[in-house]
Amino acid sequence: MDDAPREASGRIRVLDDALVDQIAAGEVVERPASIVKELLENAIDAEATTISVAIDGGGVGRIRVSDDGFGMTRGEAILALRRHATSKITSIEDLETIGTMGFRGEALPSIASVSRFRLTTRQPDAVGATEVTASGGTPGEVREVGGAPGTTVEVKDLFHNVPARRKFLKSQATESAHISDTCLRAALAHPGLRLTLEREGRRAREYLPAKSREARARAVFKEELRAVTGRWEALTVDAYLGPPERARSGSGGLYIFVNRRPVKDRALARAVAFAYGSVLPPGRYPTGVVYLDVDPREIDVNVHPQKSEVRFARGRTVLDGITRTLASGLGTTAFGGPAARGPSYWNARLGSSAKAPETEGASIDASAEPDPWGLALALRDGPAPYPASAPGAVAHTAPLLEEAGYFGSMRVLGQVRRMLIVCESEDGLHILDQHAADERIKYDGLRKTHGRNEVASQRLLFPERIEVSAAEAVLVEERRDEITRLGLDVAAVGEHTVAVHAVPQLVHKAPPARLLRDVLDELGRGGERSFGDAIDTALATMACHGAIRAGDPLTPEECAALLRELDRIDDFAGHCPHGRPVVYSVPLREIERRLGR
Repeated sequence: MDDAPREASGRIRVLDDALVDQIAAGEVVERPASIVKELLENAIDAEATTISVAIDGGGVGRIRVSDDGFGMTRGEAILALRRHATSKITSIEDLETIGTMGFRGEALPSIASVSRFRLTTRQPDAVGATEVTASGGTPGEVREVGGAPGTTVEVKDLFHNVPARRKFLKSQATESAHISDTCLRAALAHPGLRLTLEREGRRAREYLPAKSREARARAVFKEELRAVTGRWEALTVDAYLGPPERARSGSGGLYIFVNRRPVKDRALARAVAFAYGSVLPPGRYPTGVVYLDVDPREIDVNVHPQKSEVRFARGRTVLDGITRTLASGLGTTAFGGPAARGPSYWNARLGSSAKAPETEGASIDASAEPDPWGLALALRDGPAPYPASAPGAVAHTAPLLEEAGYFGSMRVLGQVRRMLIVCESEDGLHILDQHAADERIKYDGLRKTHGRNEVASQRLLFPERIEVSAAEAVLVEERRDEITRLGLDVAAVGEHTVAVHAVPQLVHKAPPARLLRDVLDELGRGGERSFGDAIDTALATMACHGAIRAGDPLTPEECAALLRELDRIDDFAGHCPHGRPVVYSVPLREIERRLGR
């Protein structure tokens, strides 16, 4: 019997190389920023110290990446455009200890298959340079040219031969923002690198060589950062993190690197946020950068086409080590009490049998500075006292003609730890979370006025200038109408700077910078939820920032006013917009039963 392949049916066939490369490009080249990332990593692997990136048309029209690395010979330049050609591995064993940035079959053939491609390269001791071209995967010329030592790759007319892919790209500004973020990640990962980005012929960003990771992080974030360095088993953690009040509703401001590779991993981000304890509500993440260094044999870097994910051999140990090390160095304090929480607290919380992480350097001496951001200060004065002239039962301060509702008819007994309002009704005791209650009230007001396009704004006495990322600057421009409808008056005053001129009147006490950044975080997650849900979440975020906080003292009259406002909410189901309960009730009969009456 002849087992040789047959062509008769025509249903199964071997694809030609050009089509195979285009299919592979679909995994590797998601957008122009994917190309920039691959070319940057190749330049870094070539030991470049200076890299320049230039783009036109958001990278769709042109991408040009030049480096001063060690370059390639003529033969190597030709082989670089062949599928599965690589200088990074030679055997199956090499997969277990990959230490370079690039690898996955090398992306150059995939990039060349969907663009007009030109590579120029020269080794330092070579007389001339080699130029290799290709268009849509079809090889072009190979010739000798003049050129400086290093390698330059130019990619033009991206997806010109795959129009179906091109139509899924975003606006020029959005694609440019993704490229800017890619360059930022490369600069953070490699502090000694000099990296410049030009857009439409103008220099947009320049990262000068820094002496250390810390110096690079502080130059990039331009804000207070807490340095934490420590070891946990085989894991080394080197982090530079912002204070809790600068935390954001998403992890967009937190950059994580594993063996210098930028990764996007929710589990790692949550482990970092968890180290802050209860000072960060669920869903909020600190700003800053975390470097994780681990034995290459303990991770698999080849699990994602764009190398944006890694897999750990002992993932649980890594997550545990991140949280313990950071918590130890931060000395974080929860809102629940003024005592600093050092290693003993976290060992008890995460498992009493575990040991405390080893630490290096004075920057992590929790005993010397157990509360670096002064989180305990707001609670050291104890519960808020009521004025001596105010009797305990003064809850009924509503206007005479207003009929008291369910909450308004309660009698305020007091405020506990400047966080809880204790009330009495005919059938029992009720404990209200003052922040959750006010948050629900403000959310209801914002949602109603937004539905009528009537969100009132309050002008700031002086506009507040805020540094934003390239992606956030694009959001401000592209979604200006939606942001204005939310009651925020924001205008760009620079490539990475915006000015807030007005905020929603209902939440006018909220910090404008935090308010804007969280709204942009919510609006920027377009692919994760519907438009209406994004707006609704943005309203909830604004309500949270403008609400009474835990630690704010309230008079009995203010407590009573809060209760009356709860009665005005049409669909109040006992929870804040983030799902936390507003009130906990204990029936009087249950209290009597417990006390044996």
